[in-house]
Amino acid sequence: MTTGETGVVNPWSHLDFHNDPNAFQFAIVSDRAGSARPGIFEDAVSKLNLLQPEFVMSVGDQIEGFTHDALEVNAQWDEFEGFISELEMPFFYLAGNHDYSNPTMAELWRKRFGRPYYSFVYRDVLFLCLNSEDSALHHISSAQSQWARDTLAAHSDVRWTFVFLHTPMWNYAEDYGWPGIEASLQGRDHTVFAGHYHSYLRTERNDTRYYILASTGGISRRAFLR
Repeated sequence: MTTGETGVVNPWSHLDFHNDPNAFQFAIVSDRAGSARPGIFEDAVSKLNLLQPEFVMSVGDQIEGFTHDALEVNAQWDEFEGFISELEMPFFYLAGNHDYSNPTMAELWRKRFGRPYYSFVYRDVLFLCLNSEDSALHHISSAQSQWARDTLAAHSDVRWTFVFLHTPMWNYAEDYGWPGIEASLQGRDHTVFAGHYHSYLRTERNDTRYYILASTGGISRRAFLR
């Protein structure tokens, strides 16, 4: 795996991959926050340990957040990282609006996880992990957009690219930083994953599959139907 850069703290739990030379499998967990249903995410962790993917990706909203109380935010992250410590494979964090909604939460993210957006290459596949709450909710800053385009250009020869972001920015009419990234993705094999809506949706744009994932513990419409 190539991460580009590492620091004292990083947006992943560890890098002890369960490598299998005959398979390449990773799992994705979606929103836990937004009226989290007790036990659902913890049950997902147990099932992931049974499935044994090489690693687990997030599409954000890991904690409830939306507070300026640093003690409360740290307590929520402590709880979540306790869940993640039970995983037998690496977990890659992604910032959602519940995780990164104000300057206090942004500062605590940097203290715990370092970079709010990042990339890595695994088995000649680029994983581009974006922050859709950069400087404002549902927004990608010009600096991040340029970084993403530069990263894509630097890895133009990978066999596939997976893009992860919390908010499905392509559904916004205004240019909040996504169009330039999307334009740079054209002409390469890629797939895009997002969360935020707590509903499963699939669409195609530019001959590419875009997925919005339902929740992994966050409130969902199905929960109301039970």
